[in-house]
Amino acid sequence: MSALKEMVECVAKRLVDNPDAVSVTVTEGERTVVIELKVDPKDLGKVIGRQGRTAKALRTLLSAAATKMGKRAVLEIIE
Repeated sequence: MSALKEMVECVAKRLVDNPDAVSVTVTEGERTVVIELKVDPKDLGKVIGRQGRTAKALRTLLSAAATKMGKRAVLEIIE
């Protein structure tokens, strides 16, 4: 599941102004992987996007990658 973590981390770091503040943690269950993304509070809007479009796109990418691995992925953006 490190590939999913790296993907989320890479995309998030390119979206924000402060890439050093990006942290990604992975909690793996039997069939589900929960990925928690933390960013600087000032960059939260950039990760979420207008009406949540950026967050939705990130979740779609994550879901597609996880499905290839036979898992289900959930992205949580932590404030």
